[in-house]
Amino acid sequence: MAIQLSKNAKLGLAATSVVALIAVGVVAVGNVLPPIGGESAGTIAPVERHRSAQVTNSDVTLGDDAVPLLMQTDAFHLMVNDPSFRALARDPGFAALAQNSQALAAMAQDAQAFAALARDPQAFAALAGAAQAGAAQSMDAQARNAEAFTAMAQNAQAFQAMARQPQAFAAMARHPQAFEALARHPQAFAAMARNPQAFAAFARDANFAAAARNPQANAAMARDAAAFEALGRDAQAMSALAADAQAFDALARDAQAFQALARDAQAFDAMARNAQAFQAMSRNAEAFRALARDAQGLVAMAQSAQAFRAQGLNANAFDAQATSALAANAQAFAAMAREPQAFAAMARYPQAFEALARHPQAFAAMARNPQAFAAFARNANFAAAARNPQANTAMARDAQAFQALARDAQAMSALSREAQAFEAMARDAQAFQALARDAQAFDAMARNAQAFQALARNAQAFQALSRDAQGLAAMARQAQAFQAQASIARNAQGISAQAMQAMARNPQAFAAMAQNPQAFQALASNAQALNALARNAEAFSALARQPAFAALAREPAFAAMARDASFAAAVRAN
Repeated sequence: MAIQLSKNAKLGLAATSVVALIAVGVVAVGNVLPPIGGESAGTIAPVERHRSAQVTNSDVTLGDDAVPLLMQTDAFHLMVNDPSFRALARDPGFAALAQNSQALAAMAQDAQAFAALARDPQAFAALAGAAQAGAAQSMDAQARNAEAFTAMAQNAQAFQAMARQPQAFAAMARHPQAFEALARHPQAFAAMARNPQAFAAFARDANFAAAARNPQANAAMARDAAAFEALGRDAQAMSALAADAQAFDALARDAQAFQALARDAQAFDAMARNAQAFQAMSRNAEAFRALARDAQGLVAMAQSAQAFRAQGLNANAFDAQATSALAANAQAFAAMAREPQAFAAMARYPQAFEALARHPQAFAAMARNPQAFAAFARNANFAAAARNPQANTAMARDAQAFQALARDAQAMSALSREAQAFEAMARDAQAFQALARDAQAFDAMARNAQAFQALARNAQAFQALSRDAQGLAAMARQAQAFQAQASIARNAQGISAQAMQAMARNPQAFAAMAQNPQAFQALASNAQALNALARNAEAFSALARQPAFAALAREPAFAAMARDASFAAAVRAN
C-alpha cells in the first residue's frame, strides 16, 4: 500500500510554503523596523510548534512535521474514513496499542487469532515469552533445524499423518532408525502398532529377530506371519532394531497413540508407506531427537512445514535447496518478508542484492532514496559515480560507504550484470523506504550475508517464488516460525506447558510473534493495549484486510500520531 501525500495535502503544503515565505519576510522587516514606541501588538510571535514524541527510546527522533505529514497521506485518509478504523481509534486504549506499531502490523497477518488471544492475556504472554525464548539459538542448531524443516516440507503428507497422534510422532522422532526399518514393512509395523504391549519385552532381552523368523510361535505375529518373516529376513532392519531396541518400549509406553494411529487407516497408510519420510528422519536423527522433546511443538512444526510446502506448490516453485536456505536464514528472510514487494525484488535480482548486502551502509542509503538511483538501470555508470560520491547528492552523505562499494570489483560486476536491480528498487520505492525506516528489520536483513548468498545460489528457485510476493513472504514467516518452534522444543524444559499448548493452538500467531519477539513481549505486558484489541476484535479483523492499515501502522510516526490531539480531532470529525 502506497504511503504518499494526497492531492489536497500537496496543494496544502504548497500554500503553506508560500505563507511561510511571507511570514519570514514580515519577521525580517520587523527586525529591521521595530514597532513604534516599542509596542508589540502588531508583531508576529514565533509559533509554538508541536513536537512528536519518540516511538521508543531506541527509535530515531521524529521531526516536528512527522505527524502532520503522516496525516496527509493517502493511507491516513483512507483509514480515517473507514468505520472500523474509527471504532478502534476511538477506544481509550488505542494510543497504548499503537505504541507498539510493529506488533500491531504483524498481528494483522492473523487478526482473528490475535483478537482471541487478547481475551486471554495469560496465553498471550505465554506465547510471547515462548517466541522470545526461541529467538536465541546457535547457528549450528539453526542449520540442523533447517535440515529437519526441509525433510518435513518434502514429505509433508506423511508428517501431517504422524502429527495426528503427537505422542506417537514424538516417539518415532526419538527412534528414527528403528522406525525407518519398520516403515519398510508396513504390514508388520501396523500389527505392532495395534498391539504395542505384546512387543514391549523385545526392548530388553528377548530376541526379536528369532521371533520374527518364526512368527507362528508368537500370538501377536501369527496373523501377519508372512509380513514378519519378510521383516526377519531384512538384515539391515534387524540391525537397526537391535541397535535401538528401546523403540519397542516407546511403542508400549505410548500404546494408545500408536493404536489410534493404526485405527486411522488413511493416516497410517500415508505415513508407513512413505519410506522417504522415515529416511529423512533417520538422516537427521539428532535434529529429530531434539525436536521430539516437545510432542505438541513437533505437531506445530509439521503444520508450519505443510503450510510452507502448500505455498511453494501454489507458486509452482517448491525447491528443496531453497527451502533449506529459507529455514537456515529464517531471521533475515523474515525481516525481508515485512515488505513483500521489496523481498520479491531482491529475489528477482539475487546477485545484485548480495553485492549490496556486503555494503550495508550504502545499501541503506539507496533504500532510503531509490528513485535517485533509477538512472543506473540504463546508461549511467554506477561504478564511476560510486568512485566519486561527493559529486552525487544521493551518495555524498555516505561517501566512504560508496567508495568502499566501488572498490569491490566483484560487487561492481554483479551490479553491472543485474543493473535492472536499480529500476526494481525505484519501482518498489515505498517498500524499500519502509524497510530502511525499520532499523531492526533492515539490520537483521542487510548484515546477514549468508541469506543473500543463499538467494544467489538458488537464484532460479527464488526468481520463480518472487512471482508471488505475498506467498514468498508467507513462506519466510513459516520458516521463521519453525525455527522458533524448534528452539523451544530443544529447550522444552524451560518453557511452560501453557506456552506449549498456546503455540500448538495458534501456529500462525506464533509465526507472527517469532518475527519480532521483543515487540510482542512489550505488548503482552500492556493490559490496556490488549483490552483495546479484545474489545474491538471485529473492527481489527476488518482492518486486517485493508493494506492501508498495515502500511500506516508500520510508519515510524504512527505511535506519536495516536497520541496527537489533531489525530483525535480528525477521528471525531469523520
